[in-house]
Amino acid sequence: MPEYKKRELKFIGSTLKDLKQFPEKVKREVGFDLDMVQSGETPATAKSLPGLSGVMELVERYNKDTYRAVYVANIEGVVYVLHCFKKKSKRGIKTPKEDIDLIRQRLRQAREEEKRS
Repeated sequence: MPEYKKRELKFIGSTLKDLKQFPEKVKREVGFDLDMVQSGETPATAKSLPGLSGVMELVERYNKDTYRAVYVANIEGVVYVLHCFKKKSKRGIKTPKEDIDLIRQRLRQAREEEKRS
């Protein structure tokens, strides 16, 4: 069986700092899932983010809260983590507009970085 080269993992903006603020259990789960993504697998907690082609989110529930890590893995073999946040909205599962706007901005940054490489 051929050896698979892990994709590079890059955090955009304050994403790594934000991830470090998550509870330990959530950090471990997200880290494990991102490792799977780097290896070319799709974790069970991953789902497509509606309206953003190729953008996925990892959803972890802990202590009645929901934590999300949003990433894109289809840009030149790099996994870009675009946003990590604790969902605050009490109005269903929809991602708040402010978070979607930030994800769009960071997705543009990731694509620009890829063009410069």
